[in-house]
Amino acid sequence: MDMKKPIIALIYDFDGTLSPGNMQEFGFIQAIDTTPRRFWQMSDELAQGQDASNILSYMKMMFDEARRKNIRLMKKDFNDFGRMVEFFPGVTDWFRRIREYGESKGVIIEHYINSSGLAEIIEGTPIAKEFKKIFACSFIYDENGEAIWPGVAVDYTAKTQYLFKINKGILSMRDNKLVNQSQAEDKKRIPFPHMIYFGDGDTDVPCMKIVKMWGGHSVAVYAPDSEKKKADAKKLLKEGRVHFVTPADYRPESRTYALTCAIIDKIKADYDLKAFVPAPK
Repeated sequence: MDMKKPIIALIYDFDGTLSPGNMQEFGFIQAIDTTPRRFWQMSDELAQGQDASNILSYMKMMFDEARRKNIRLMKKDFNDFGRMVEFFPGVTDWFRRIREYGESKGVIIEHYINSSGLAEIIEGTPIAKEFKKIFACSFIYDENGEAIWPGVAVDYTAKTQYLFKINKGILSMRDNKLVNQSQAEDKKRIPFPHMIYFGDGDTDVPCMKIVKMWGGHSVAVYAPDSEKKKADAKKLLKEGRVHFVTPADYRPESRTYALTCAIIDKIKADYDLKAFVPAPK
């Protein structure tokens, strides 16, 4: 790798950002013979009743509902559900196109997932291979590959730690030492100004705010056919949480593609300008 080339990290939420629905709704909820509305209602009621984490509550609900249907939660099955996940237009070849655009501009593009969904489902999707790292919830499995306990729960505040891991080049989910060690700015693998964060909802707000505050670029996407989602995204813009709002359309002719290319151009121009500082004596 040519270390003189700047690395730009594109960081994505998953549900509502790359996919039009929650990933559990593409196979798992059908397997337990319920509806998305009923499943999420039960999960929310559990969280509210126990004053508990919404993330741990949905993971427990997956356990409970699978047990009720005598279904074993196997890692392979989660991967299989991932193959059923649907995506917004243009997503499947988006990552390659953006990498190629970056190459044409002399930058290295890396893609990351930062999600409150399940890593095991994302790993089964056809786009899983596109990511440098998938930061997401996961289960602990026994020797037979059956889920036995939550291993990682990623809520809206936990998401922020993965920004700092990307910043320092740390790919371990469990690390809590290196990420907190002091490091000179010029030693950090991907500076915050070289980050582009894509999200759609409340769980993304802290990340959007941090990336924006530290000089990066935050983008709120919304389902193109949803006026409510569009209004929610515009609210994030009005409140100063994000820089840009765009439909979740990732095709070559889309606003999202043109916007992302423009941000990459800006990051590269800013990087090149630093070569002229300080002024010659």
